[in-house]
Amino acid sequence: MSARIGVVTFPGSLDDRDAARAVRLAGGEPVALWHADDDLGGVDAVVLPGGFSYGDYLRCGAIARFSPVMTEVVDAARGGMPVLGICNGFQILCEAHLLPGALIRNDHQRFVCRDQQLRVVNDATAWTTDLTAGQVITIPLKNGEGGFVADEETLDRLEGEGQVVFRYEGLNPNGSLRDIAGVTNERGNVVGLMPHPEHAVEPGFGPDRAGAPRSGTDGLGLFTSAVRSLVSA
Repeated sequence: MSARIGVVTFPGSLDDRDAARAVRLAGGEPVALWHADDDLGGVDAVVLPGGFSYGDYLRCGAIARFSPVMTEVVDAARGGMPVLGICNGFQILCEAHLLPGALIRNDHQRFVCRDQQLRVVNDATAWTTDLTAGQVITIPLKNGEGGFVADEETLDRLEGEGQVVFRYEGLNPNGSLRDIAGVTNERGNVVGLMPHPEHAVEPGFGPDRAGAPRSGTDGLGLFTSAVRSLVSA
């Protein structure tokens, strides 16, 4: 059995092919989904990739949230299907209220593109079981509106209930409150993060870490986590 993981393409998506390749390298079967689809085609999980859906008009992810495919994604996520939102996908998940908080303009008002260290905080979600709590990974980051914000009550709840999944390590690149780089819903099946794990899945093509046995593959664990859990379910 092969896990079938849908990758949604919105007008303006940039990283859908990269996400599909990451799924394939993790042992899954990527399935192309289009923003106007009203059916998920029987997939086992969904990835919302990075980019500039609908040109980022209004707010990042604000229009994509109302696309036909998102009606199906929201229903599936609430039913327990694993859903991963990367960068713009994270913004869409927040706009769809599948994840708490919001993403706003970087505090330094500039687009940032760099290799970013993340500390894994929660290794029990559908997308992080192949990672280890406390582990530091390095994956690319590229965003102009990546500052995660929420009110203090929500932030305290996220911290207290283990819903912070990733935290920026060493440098906070965009002003995200409490250095939060990724969060999950209460059930742990929906995860969103700003950095791009799909750009760190092949040796020699991702961020190089001196002495690492598989340098450049720190992002692959998110995809193998979902594939393994789906195949063994």
